Amino acid sequence: MSDTQGLVDSLLENIRDAAVVATPDGRVVRISKAFEVVTGHVGSGQSLSAVVLGEHFMREAMAPDAGGQWQGAARCGDGRDRNFEVTVSAIDGADGQPRHYLGLVRPVTATPAADGAPVVGDGGRFGYDTLTGLPNRDLFIDRVGQIVLRANRTGGSVALMMMGLDRFTLVNDALGHAAGDRLLVEVARRLRTCVRETDTAVRLDGDRFALVLAIADVDDSVTVAEKVLSSVKEPFNLDGQEVVVTFSIGISVLPVDADSGANLVKHAEHALHYAKTSGRNQYQFFSKDMNRKARSRLELETRLRRALVNEEFVVFYQPKVSADRDAIVGAEALIRWMDPERGMISPADFIPVAEESGQIEPIGSWVLWKSCQQNKLWQDAGLAPIKVSVNVSARQFHSRTLLDKVVEVLGQTGLDPKWLELEITESMLMNDVDGAVRKMKALRDLGIGLSIDDFGTGYSSLSYLGRFPITTLKIDRAFIADVDTNAKTAEIARAIIGLSRGLNLEVVAEGAEVAAHINFLRDNGCDTVQGFYYSRPVAADEFEKMMRQSVMVRT
Repeated sequence: MSDTQGLVDSLLENIRDAAVVATPDGRVVRISKAFEVVTGHVGSGQSLSAVVLGEHFMREAMAPDAGGQWQGAARCGDGRDRNFEVTVSAIDGADGQPRHYLGLVRPVTATPAADGAPVVGDGGRFGYDTLTGLPNRDLFIDRVGQIVLRANRTGGSVALMMMGLDRFTLVNDALGHAAGDRLLVEVARRLRTCVRETDTAVRLDGDRFALVLAIADVDDSVTVAEKVLSSVKEPFNLDGQEVVVTFSIGISVLPVDADSGANLVKHAEHALHYAKTSGRNQYQFFSKDMNRKARSRLELETRLRRALVNEEFVVFYQPKVSADRDAIVGAEALIRWMDPERGMISPADFIPVAEESGQIEPIGSWVLWKSCQQNKLWQDAGLAPIKVSVNVSARQFHSRTLLDKVVEVLGQTGLDPKWLELEITESMLMNDVDGAVRKMKALRDLGIGLSIDDFGTGYSSLSYLGRFPITTLKIDRAFIADVDTNAKTAEIARAIIGLSRGLNLEVVAEGAEVAAHINFLRDNGCDTVQGFYYSRPVAADEFEKMMRQSVMVRT
């Protein structure tokens, strides 16, 4: 390699301008490292995707009528289209004829200037950061102002996350600034995967980034912060060197912490400083109350993941009793969590966290397996067969593996499908009625029962009800609580019972707590009753004792 060639290579590797060198026919022979960075087509050496994009730029700008300039949109490495401006200059040889052409590429913001022309440039003045392609500080301030204005107008909430890489200077010192730049580009790419299209990820300066989010609840910001921490701490490969970095994140929330964009930014900065000084690789809220809530939620999620592995869950069973005979005819399986340190944790506390974190699927599968296994054990012990109902979460129901999982569990436990019933809430069926009907028919073809749980509290539609291949309709406890004192509620309960009988469905009333409830349900033709009048949910051995009695005894 000649000294001249080595000098060119070194310049293209280290200059901050996005540059392309091409032959007179538009064939790219060299691209700068900054070009890969700006376009997001980062690879090793001459990235093929970057070369292809460079040839597109050069051919457009070198066209006879282009005058050495071109402006337009191009697909970047993250899959998004962005606008660029290309300016081409000739590099003459010794004979005075162009031997190569140099193209300089700059991002163009979508915001026009006063004269209607797009504003272009290099970083801090042009809306977008040329290194990462993310919005820069100027656009950040604008986005914060807009989202705060919208939130104040509609009563919404906004979360602002200020983020800084921990010990980024060590990467620069050890591997050089070019490697540091490539790290920042990859961090920006990962940030984009953590947010929605409607959110804004920003590079402020140096190793500092920000996220601007419209949120419904503080837990939304917790979820995103945890996702960011998890994404960034995965190793980066820089020139064959594996590098691990972490983020510190400060979070402020409008309207809880601030009523203006300026205060939102200031408080998030304070929270970031606290995150840095109190250990790094973490997020901190400006509000101490929110910090406690976030830490509690994170701790619960961690404990929840451990609980399944350590077999801390148990299944309780609540009897379903024949209204006419006071005899057990079925049971609902209900999960309970026996934490070794905290004792019994209410499902109301951990089920929402399990759903948000995605752990509800493995937990639900475990409950299904355990319930079928226990039911088969009761039958093998000579007890009269009963149908056990298992609740199915929305995530489980919409999973492609639900049918296979039910088949697998029935096969493993040897339980006859007719002794299993799945309880599904009506609200989870309404987004895609046709798809729900197909899945329910496939489940019914296995021979299991299907129950609509909490009927009357969701998106009830009588026209759809006739399409669902269900076997049971379950009246929500809200309609049972005052049937003995509220004439309107009583009439609604009678209507649901009559509807169920007309559709040839078993009707189950939950929440029966006093004798007056039982008398009303019995007098109005309700088949089955479930509630504290007979029994609270109990452990499997206690339920077995109840089953061995010929007549149900109230607890």
